[in-house]
Amino acid sequence: MRNVTVRQLRVFATVAKRMSFARAAEELHLTPPAVSMQIRELEEQVTLPLFDRTGRTVSLTVTGEYFLVYVRRVLATLRDAEDAIANFRGLEAGRLTVGMVSTAQYYVPLLLARFRREHPRIEIRITVGNRESLVQQLQRNEVDLAVMGRPPREIATRAEPFGAHPLVVIAAPDHPLAALDHVPLAALAAHAFIVREPGSGTRAAMEHFFRDHRIDPPIAMELESNDTIKQAVIAGMGISFLSLHTLGLELGAGLLKVLDVDDLPLVRRWHVVHTQSKMLSPPAEALRYFILEEGERFLAERFGALGVP
Repeated sequence: MRNVTVRQLRVFATVAKRMSFARAAEELHLTPPAVSMQIRELEEQVTLPLFDRTGRTVSLTVTGEYFLVYVRRVLATLRDAEDAIANFRGLEAGRLTVGMVSTAQYYVPLLLARFRREHPRIEIRITVGNRESLVQQLQRNEVDLAVMGRPPREIATRAEPFGAHPLVVIAAPDHPLAALDHVPLAALAAHAFIVREPGSGTRAAMEHFFRDHRIDPPIAMELESNDTIKQAVIAGMGISFLSLHTLGLELGAGLLKVLDVDDLPLVRRWHVVHTQSKMLSPPAEALRYFILEEGERFLAERFGALGVP
């Protein structure tokens, strides 16, 4: 269980206390599907079920009851540790560089603004690029922390998930597919896509999804900017496969529509990443901890209304 996270333990303890995924989600300020995902990932680590689910009734398994005893001990110890280091927070100061894939720039600066309100003496420099360029920055030790979807395999890193990352197919509201209540996956093969450039994590996820489902839609255009892709889709030049986290303004204004396609949204995970060889500075460690603790709640607050799992 080396990959179990503190967030998963806290979600588990809250569900065990409330005996309800919905009530636990309300207490944690998360969506019920986000809570379910955390529990599912924890059970995969434990390799045994922790809850019995019968209809809307939730109860602990025998394994869950034993596990809860130890989880409560762990969380109590962490609370003691938080209290112990609270006195040092006023001393936190310094600079750090945060790299992010371009898709993350639609929410990470807002998350960093919250962090800065708690840590005003920490200066943050932001770099933005596609996944390939961000991996290179990590290799060259140019960033302290990186926010990305798919963690790098090219180098040894510590990659910790902190939130759901849904990817969807979008179209202009007057596109023929937008008139359908449900779009069969095979129907996408007849429509041109506007896509991100090679090296983009979104492009890689799209290609993997299409390959798994054995469809090969035509590519009308490659662009290096999510914003430019969205404008091209709005103009009726094609459809696209993008992160739901890039679409808040356009969906709210009715300029784009998320298509209801088989097996979508494709839900990946956001990760905060640093190289294993890097000793994090106190400011970087403080930010890493903040993202892991607050990232999922922030995403649920900001994008929950758009259907983020």
